[in-house]
Amino acid sequence: MMTLKNFLALTALSLAFGTVSAQTEEAALPRKVSNVEVLDLEGKPVTLPYWGEKNLMIFYVDPDHHKQNEDFTVELEKNHRAESDKIHGFGVMNLKDAPMVPNSMARSMARKRTATNGATVLADQTHALSTAWNLGDCNNKFVLMFVTKEGELVFLRKGVLSDADKEAFYEVLENYK
Repeated sequence: MMTLKNFLALTALSLAFGTVSAQTEEAALPRKVSNVEVLDLEGKPVTLPYWGEKNLMIFYVDPDHHKQNEDFTVELEKNHRAESDKIHGFGVMNLKDAPMVPNSMARSMARKRTATNGATVLADQTHALSTAWNLGDCNNKFVLMFVTKEGELVFLRKGVLSDADKEAFYEVLENYK
């Protein structure tokens, strides 16, 4: 039988060795987050767009795994499921966790893509976003987040999205349209 003392000791060890699961991070929602400084595609410092003005749908993507949830993002765009004057969606490339993709190449590819679809894409070279928001390990993961205009992170999923994750996200979208 595990005592509370043993449970707390195991929890402390898990935290020390970074084995806390994504479910634990997700369970700590909603939580307040603050605007952070990242880079635009030219390498100039910027803060997150529409902070405090609109609800934000954010794709925080490791360029090594940018197609991880491609079907979901294509469906989302094609069916205009996130389209609303109250929501602004954009991407942030997690460049710190993509050592095999040179930053200049990732930015160049993003500039080409945004030229065709008009999307906003930013770059995080230092884990500024994941550190400030305590996202944990985002390496090799597509991270989907939703932040209210009040600065509350209300949705967070990492990696391949399950059908349940997608449905939960669509519910959040409907609540903030």
